[in-house]
Amino acid sequence: MNPIDLCFRMPAEWDAHERTFISWPVRDSMCFPQNYASVCRGYAEFVQAISEFEPVTVIVNPGESEAVKAIFTGLNVEVLAIRHNDSWIRDNGPTFLIDENGDRAGVNWRFNAWGGKYAPWDLDDRVAPSMLDHFHVRRFDAPLVLEGGSIHVDGEGTLLTTEQCLLHPNRNPERTRSEIEDELRQFLNIEKVIWLKRGLSGDETDGHIDNVACFVAPGKILIQVCDDPEDENYEIARENLKLLSRATDAKGRKFEVIAIQQPPKREHNGTRLTLSYLNFYFVNRGVILPVFGGDAEETDRMAEQVLEDQFPDRTIRKVDGMAIIKEGGNVHCSTQQMPAPVQNKR
Repeated sequence: MNPIDLCFRMPAEWDAHERTFISWPVRDSMCFPQNYASVCRGYAEFVQAISEFEPVTVIVNPGESEAVKAIFTGLNVEVLAIRHNDSWIRDNGPTFLIDENGDRAGVNWRFNAWGGKYAPWDLDDRVAPSMLDHFHVRRFDAPLVLEGGSIHVDGEGTLLTTEQCLLHPNRNPERTRSEIEDELRQFLNIEKVIWLKRGLSGDETDGHIDNVACFVAPGKILIQVCDDPEDENYEIARENLKLLSRATDAKGRKFEVIAIQQPPKREHNGTRLTLSYLNFYFVNRGVILPVFGGDAEETDRMAEQVLEDQFPDRTIRKVDGMAIIKEGGNVHCSTQQMPAPVQNKR
């Protein structure tokens, strides 16, 4: 039986969490291993910020437990040893589900390192089962290659993704769009998929949705936009805005779409960095927002204001968005939420 048969569903990210998971960086898998110490400091900042709102479990490779534990003495942080190749738990971790009784389960997707871009990934493909076994959470093994950063849900039956990622031939070349939609229904208990076309320029994940757009409430979507016609993201944003203007959710509602201005373009070694305020992360009673400083101070303030307007009852906790971005991701990419057993929204 699949999750839909047992009335499990993927809850919205803003629902109450029991804890957040973060995987500790692995030097051998880094794009720029010479930056290992500074990237670890960036992850430590994320962990500290999140622990102000909810417990954090840091997944480490065996042999690292004591050293990492010492970094977070006195904080609401525990360490769990699970062998892993890379540190993007959003993408190789389980997708947690919940049913109407508050029981939890987890989807174990297949993982192939973003279409075979980085090897090895065998340990990462086994992280989700190890996590679910450790916490005695029922496991559903899905037949799809899928990363958690490629999907967003509203908790009421609607899923948001991009064609660029889920239909990419390096993920599930043997499956049609309708077959992929059916698997998403079976394993996440969603009713409707909203397909945007593309993700941000330079995003090596092949267009993950968590840099482009996200639900902030049922019927309400936040999307990052670009006002510079010379920027590749200008047409990408216009195309996605047009699609959202015509779309309705699983309940038949038209979307309220809120724009958030992208930060100024930055590059490293001639490659564009995927800077996105949409890579923020919900925590209990708060939001962890990456900001970029320097020439982005104005858009940083604008992004913070947008989130304050959308979430007046949540604390907007800013972190350094440049801390780990050269490795290809940010706060949302590096986190995975476990829903609380009883869904009291916070």
